[in-house]
Amino acid sequence: MNIFDELDELFESKTIKPSFDYIHIILSLYIFGKHPRGIGRYRLGKELNLGSGTVRSLMDKLKKDNINFIEVTDYNSGKNSDQKKKGHVLTRKGLDFLTKVKKKIPLIEKGDYSILKSIIIESENVSIYICLVKNAGEKIGNGVEQRDAAIKMNGLGATCLIFDGNSLRFPSQTRKDFDQNKIRVNEKIMKYIRIKLINANIEFQKNDVIIIGLADSSYKARLAAFNAALTLLEDEN
Repeated sequence: MNIFDELDELFESKTIKPSFDYIHIILSLYIFGKHPRGIGRYRLGKELNLGSGTVRSLMDKLKKDNINFIEVTDYNSGKNSDQKKKGHVLTRKGLDFLTKVKKKIPLIEKGDYSILKSIIIESENVSIYICLVKNAGEKIGNGVEQRDAAIKMNGLGATCLIFDGNSLRFPSQTRKDFDQNKIRVNEKIMKYIRIKLINANIEFQKNDVIIIGLADSSYKARLAAFNAALTLLEDEN
């Protein structure tokens, strides 16, 4: 069973097929995880770039007894600490599932355009998000599948990099025909990625993959990067 099989029940419907996708389910759990005191439907919809009806459907399914990934809680809102609103948090089951996904995708953070601009497709007016996928280098061909997955989320594309134990390089199905110095990133970018991982307390290991998602907004860029990263989990058992 791969990680997506566990989510199939959320797509079961006797009427209309849900308009959300696996990416929205899994990313929503990351977002809930970052808001342990609770998050409301409006905020979640904004971060997932989904309409209110779709977000309501997603949250209702995540709360169902057979799924039980989230539950309702009261949380403080605004400057008045006595002002309470209804929000949602992860249940133990939801947290366990998130922990399992984070073992494969432990990092998803906003990137710095000024540092990464030399290796991305678009050269200006873009937002950037970075994902780390553990031990997935052998699953990348030439990066087209990841680019297409990013575009599916209204992104502008995705750049994939594989860590070879010493440096990050671009993927290619014919790597042996390339000058190795031309397919490696420069030291400035390598140092930037290393610092991000150190700050997140993540060990960089050979065959890890960095995915840089691009879009015209930060919310879309995060979806683009994360959806590209999920293509590397599809065959996980």
